[in-house]
Amino acid sequence: MNMLSGRGIGSQFFRFALVGALGFLVDVAVLYLALHGLSFGVYEGRLASYLCAATFTWQLNRRLTFIDSETSSPARQWARFILTNGLGGIVNYGTYGIVVSALPANAFAPLLGVALGSLAGLGFNFVASRRFVFKTVQGDKDFSKNIPK
Repeated sequence: MNMLSGRGIGSQFFRFALVGALGFLVDVAVLYLALHGLSFGVYEGRLASYLCAATFTWQLNRRLTFIDSETSSPARQWARFILTNGLGGIVNYGTYGIVVSALPANAFAPLLGVALGSLAGLGFNFVASRRFVFKTVQGDKDFSKNIPK
């Protein structure tokens, strides 16, 4: 089964992770543009890049990952996505902190912390997005009409 067009939760998670990877690229590109092209400071640049990347990933997840979700209020859905992913960032950072404080200080601990934090944040964001942001339309089970042509 093709992971990009499948309907199962595994293919949905794969698309969510792929969208997240593309969002990372947008985040970095906007951050460097803000820092070097627009003379933003590191915090203002990061805020701008986060909002751009989160909006980008929200839009792609809306169109590719959760295509059978309700779409009655895009502005409200976007706000829920921003808040949910912000909480996922806290999960990511918290996991990182637990790992680096629990392991002996060495060059490997931060790498493992980032990796496990990223996985924890990704898992949290996926579950929270499915449950609170991209709620499935209950009455419409004909998914074929939602597939982009």
